[in-house]
Amino acid sequence: MPHFLEAYFWNISNPELWVGIGLVLFFVILVVAGVPKLVAGQLDAKANKIQSELDEAARLRAEAEALLAQIRAEKAEAEAQSKAMLAAAEADARIMEAEAKAKLEEALARRQAMAERRIASAEAQAAAEVKAAAADVAAQAAETILAARAATAKTDPQLDAAIAQIGTRLN
Repeated sequence: MPHFLEAYFWNISNPELWVGIGLVLFFVILVVAGVPKLVAGQLDAKANKIQSELDEAARLRAEAEALLAQIRAEKAEAEAQSKAMLAAAEADARIMEAEAKAKLEEALARRQAMAERRIASAEAQAAAEVKAAAADVAAQAAETILAARAATAKTDPQLDAAIAQIGTRLN
């Protein structure tokens, strides 16, 4: 038989009756004060903040992938140009060979050196652009990750546990 159905429980001098009344009043005050709505609002705000951070991270990743694709296309274009320049230099060398062997060796050496410098310059420039872009992407990703970690580090584990217990105790 439940304890609250006994006649002794409803006696005014029974301290358990006053504890029960106090507990009921406490829960009524919490509901009237809007504590469940406040807790739900805080949880919704935190969920919205996390979702916006996830959206921002996805946007940054898409930008990084687009930048990487652009850099790869520029590198391929630079390689194609270097191959075209090398082919042009070889064609010029063949024409000059027919005219004079002495001029051919001198002109070929000059043009080949110039082509190699252009190729080396184009490769160095493409490599520098790739490195700079990768560094920018890494810095942005690190900033996003650190900002997310800093935002989540502000929570209090004891407060989170207490809030979780309120939900189970109210039900």
